[in-house]
Amino acid sequence: MNTEKTPTSADHYKSLQILDELSSNDSLTQRDLSSRLGIALGLVNSYIKNLVAKGFITVKAIPPKRYAYYLTPKGFSEKARLTYDLLSDYTRIYREARSSLKVLFREMRDQGIRKVAFAGVDEIAEIAYITLHEANIKLVGVVDNTKAGEKFFGKSVQPIQALDSMKYDRIIVTSYRNSGTIYEELLARRVKKNDIKFIFPQ
Repeated sequence: MNTEKTPTSADHYKSLQILDELSSNDSLTQRDLSSRLGIALGLVNSYIKNLVAKGFITVKAIPPKRYAYYLTPKGFSEKARLTYDLLSDYTRIYREARSSLKVLFREMRDQGIRKVAFAGVDEIAEIAYITLHEANIKLVGVVDNTKAGEKFFGKSVQPIQALDSMKYDRIIVTSYRNSGTIYEELLARRVKKNDIKFIFPQ
């Protein structure tokens, strides 16, 4: 029986991030990659092993007792392929997100909902922000534990605990890659399930 895990779009995205970093930076270590990409060191190690096994990157020992990673010609080809696939995915995701958001915001408006908070900041959040302005619904705050302190269309991204003091009617999970994690974090803050809305079916 084949027990090998099928790569997900998130796996492809992280692999592309690593290949992209290695294509423009010489002598990066796993710790460097972990810091640059915000990916746990253990997870970086797992992706590196997989990329080495496939011949996409090569390893070189550097003192003291460290290793650096470089793209092979095959790795550059894989980077180009993943970039093309990712752009194709984003085109599809954008169309689906726009369609789902228009329906979601129309239903909210009809239900008298006027204030929402976004939970999660990535490309989907940007699409949600643009679509929200067409529905006459106010964005009262944006939360994301991994992006706290950054700016999102002029608003400061806050940690999820900031929801405790926000006045919102609904929370929209506005992340494509981390929706499951964000949902669990919201429930941990005792946010009511009925107050949480998703853009894509769960």
